[in-house]
Amino acid sequence: MLDQRLLRDNPAQIAEGLSRRGAVADLDGCHQLALETRDLEQQRSELQAEGNRIGREVGELIKAGAAPGGAEVKELRQQGAQIKQRVGEIEEQEKGLEAQLMQQLMVLPNLPSPLCPTGRSEADNVEVKRWGTPRLAAEGEQLEEHWQIAERLGIVDTERSVRIAQSRFVTLMGQGARLERALISFMLDRHSSRGYTEVLPPILVNTASLTGSGQLPKFAEESFRCAEDDLWLTPTAEVPITSLHRSEVINAEQLPLKYAAYTPCFRREAGSYGRDTRGLIRLHQFNKVELYWFCLPEQSEQAHEQLTRDAEAILEALELPYRRLELCSGDLGFSAARTYDLEVWLAGAGTYREISSCSTCGDFQARRASIRYREGKHTRLLHTLNGSGLAVGRTMAALLEAGQQSDGSVRIPYALVPYFGSEWIGKP
Repeated sequence: MLDQRLLRDNPAQIAEGLSRRGAVADLDGCHQLALETRDLEQQRSELQAEGNRIGREVGELIKAGAAPGGAEVKELRQQGAQIKQRVGEIEEQEKGLEAQLMQQLMVLPNLPSPLCPTGRSEADNVEVKRWGTPRLAAEGEQLEEHWQIAERLGIVDTERSVRIAQSRFVTLMGQGARLERALISFMLDRHSSRGYTEVLPPILVNTASLTGSGQLPKFAEESFRCAEDDLWLTPTAEVPITSLHRSEVINAEQLPLKYAAYTPCFRREAGSYGRDTRGLIRLHQFNKVELYWFCLPEQSEQAHEQLTRDAEAILEALELPYRRLELCSGDLGFSAARTYDLEVWLAGAGTYREISSCSTCGDFQARRASIRYREGKHTRLLHTLNGSGLAVGRTMAALLEAGQQSDGSVRIPYALVPYFGSEWIGKP
């Protein structure tokens, strides 16, 4: 959530940041609400100070010998009662204005970092680096896409999954199920060895958790909700991990806090029908290992680089070529101030596809979720960062396409063999 003080004191800065995103927002009403809220707060504060002064004066008079029921004391107490009544009225007005202001602020996205390149769409994203050599089909060779490999090897069952649920769900079978489990364990072990605390959070989350992370109210239509409870299926472990410290004050000495969380994730993928309808790329249910940092503001730029490197290290260990893109301002996610996308090479499809988005959110989520750190006598909003480390289904898709052999089998990367238990899938 954006800072009310910034909205009140410098709405032009917010307008400029939203413009860089390509977002259209009428800030006049929001700005006016912020000013009115500040004015009421000042009135309340002044009245409370006057009420306190009167209370002290009454105490001093009685201490000096004045009768508690005397005229002077009685008059002061009447003044105090009137002030108390007026303070109550102002507080009710404040609550009403605050609710209106929050309703408007909750739908405004984060402002781009000054370091974020300005642009309008994904065409303006900036390639930062490439790693590895993408596999290309040799002369006379026909590389298959992952869904073709999976169907041929019998490790993914799509048809029966539609019977169980609906389209865009899959059932992993045999070595497919084992490969998914191996990837999850491999990722969690790697991240844990690098200082992350492993977390297995609830996959049902409440409205406050989705709101704190920035998923609500913006993305309600893309989430699955339980009909009779204030519970939703989590779209990403970013949601429960943000709320792991919701409404807390953390000692500065404890930061950064680094978490690696595995969860199934659930998304409606609203508006994406017709895209990636086959295979493991765009599903309603998928597994993901999420990396999450809570850190001091002065640590966040370096933390963003480190979190991204930790995600890249998984791709490198699995021998999967990838590239890193820095997203332009017009392609940022709702809560992000700056984002690196990692795109893995899919040899069969002959293209790079996103496998991780690593974002720094500044204090945007911390303000929504009320997460602060204490430094001496002061408390301040901390910074949050998140990134996939990695999306498991897409990692499997890349492995199948990268490891396919002429005899129809798939080679497993060396680092994964101890987890999978074999060097091959489908070896004759």
